[in-house]
Amino acid sequence: MIAGLRGRLQSSGLVLVPALALVMGLFAMLGGWTNEARLIFAAGIVPVLGVLVITIIRSLGKGEFGLDIIAALAMGGALLGGETLAGVVVAMMFAGGQALEQFAQGRAQRDMTALIGRVARTAEVYRDGALQEVAIDLIRPGDRLLIRTGEVLPVDGAVHSGEVLLDESALTGEALAVRRSAGESVSSGVANAGRPFDLVASRTSAESTYAGVIRLVEQARLSKAPMARLADRYALMFLAVTLALAGAAWWFADDPRRALAVLVVATPCPLILAVPVAIVAGMSRAARRGVLIKSARVLELLPQTRSAILDKTGTLTDGYARIVSIEAMEDFSENAVLQLAASLAQASQHVISRALVDEIRRKGDALTLPEQVVETHGDGVSGRVDQRRVVIGRPAFVSGAVVEGDAFSSAKLAMLAPGHVVLAVAVDGRFAGRIVFADHIRTEAAATLAALRKSGIERIILLTGDQQSVADHVGRSLGFDEIVAEASPAQKLAIVRREAELGQTMMVGDGINDAPALAAAHLGVALGARGAAAASEAADIVLLVDRLDRLAEAISIARRARRIAIQSVFFGMGLSTLGMVAAALGYLTPVAGALIQEAIDVAVILNALRALSGRGDDMAQGTGAQPGPAPVT
Repeated sequence: MIAGLRGRLQSSGLVLVPALALVMGLFAMLGGWTNEARLIFAAGIVPVLGVLVITIIRSLGKGEFGLDIIAALAMGGALLGGETLAGVVVAMMFAGGQALEQFAQGRAQRDMTALIGRVARTAEVYRDGALQEVAIDLIRPGDRLLIRTGEVLPVDGAVHSGEVLLDESALTGEALAVRRSAGESVSSGVANAGRPFDLVASRTSAESTYAGVIRLVEQARLSKAPMARLADRYALMFLAVTLALAGAAWWFADDPRRALAVLVVATPCPLILAVPVAIVAGMSRAARRGVLIKSARVLELLPQTRSAILDKTGTLTDGYARIVSIEAMEDFSENAVLQLAASLAQASQHVISRALVDEIRRKGDALTLPEQVVETHGDGVSGRVDQRRVVIGRPAFVSGAVVEGDAFSSAKLAMLAPGHVVLAVAVDGRFAGRIVFADHIRTEAAATLAALRKSGIERIILLTGDQQSVADHVGRSLGFDEIVAEASPAQKLAIVRREAELGQTMMVGDGINDAPALAAAHLGVALGARGAAAASEAADIVLLVDRLDRLAEAISIARRARRIAIQSVFFGMGLSTLGMVAAALGYLTPVAGALIQEAIDVAVILNALRALSGRGDDMAQGTGAQPGPAPVT
């Protein structure tokens, strides 16, 4: 209701009408033209009151009640009772209060809405031996684009050649430009901070990272917090108390001016001003730190989390798996095992698959396009490469594709020192060899877990599809309460549902196989900087910067925004109640009551805007600088 009214007031210029009427009426009074002054004051009241009545009727038709009714009664009562000076002050203050709220929310949303203005509309594409300007909707995977200095990348893709310098601050919140090398993936929405370069598109514009971020921003802007909905219900209660107090003042004092004074003190109410401003300010503060919170509901619920479930690969670890060794069976060379595995891995987004492809590209070897690919998330991938049947993945998964009698056992294939990951490779029904990988625990992981516990999270679980030995090595070094390894997507979903029955649960992951669990948790958190698009779509919170410690910051920011909203509500409501009592007892005139209430509203909104600043964040400091544990390797 308030948003619709605010738009009408601004679009029609009604904010200035009561202000001009007040100034002109006061000059008329000073000149001794009292009757003319009253008419001028009335002329300033009527337009605002007209818009208010229309808004109230429409809202009542939807079953919505708000404190606009008090404002309408105050203005209407002022007109009928001849208190036009008080009425025009109410009209001006009410319209001004809505304009002030819009300014505050606009200031708070600036960091999120700034993303939308960066959307590219066209791009330069190499076609038919020449550069052609085409709409970004027409870009397809495989197209080569020219990105000039200062231009924003319109689609996700990979650097074609050389090294480039990119400004990724719009997505990650990091101010320093970063360097990306040939073949390295880059996201749409970042700006070219260096020389021009060629980009090979990997997704359409609609599927790219930046388009997804903009959709999430729009969802966040349109959302309404549970606290705001609760405020709507309290508003009805406040309305009843206001009307009862105004009626009692009129009845016992036999003075309608006291009733009018009560109404103007209650107009407008801080209850509906403070909450949205503080919540949106908190979301904006989080966005500046590279954390995109999809809705106001999420920000309000985040500090109430009691259980956290974290994936391992790409979440607790760097997610850049490195090849430690390649062991080939007889009749296969190490290079052949790598070549076949990497060719098939092109069809998968798993970090292990990306590491295989990156290794082949680093060596300068060519890859073959796989056919008939089937990916079993969390287990492995199968398909045909150069007319050969290839299967890669967990040893237990790959052994299912091996013909009976193969001498090499899957148990032997899986034998590893703690902290390593093995990828088994089978070709045409025979074990071809294994590729051993290692990953590093994030340097900020230990400090982040400590900050999560400090935030009130009582139980932290490591949930991964990796081998038990690897999970145990990581989990014990970081001090998890429970370690669940070799979990399929269905098992991850079951664990999340189990924890959700015990209390507010948060799931943190980055892969496609994490998407069901992210959606099932009370709050899903996706690492969107390098994670799968499916995970970001399913999650409630997306970390746009590749730092796990930003999650602890987000909880701190959310807690502070919620605390400020509550403070503002109780402070404003308390002062409004005292003002209404004073007005009912005859200590405040209608004009004085209107001025006092406006001062309260200004103070409440300014207090709510404190949620934009970083001062007072409980855990926003230091988590990123803490030394982490030893690498997994």
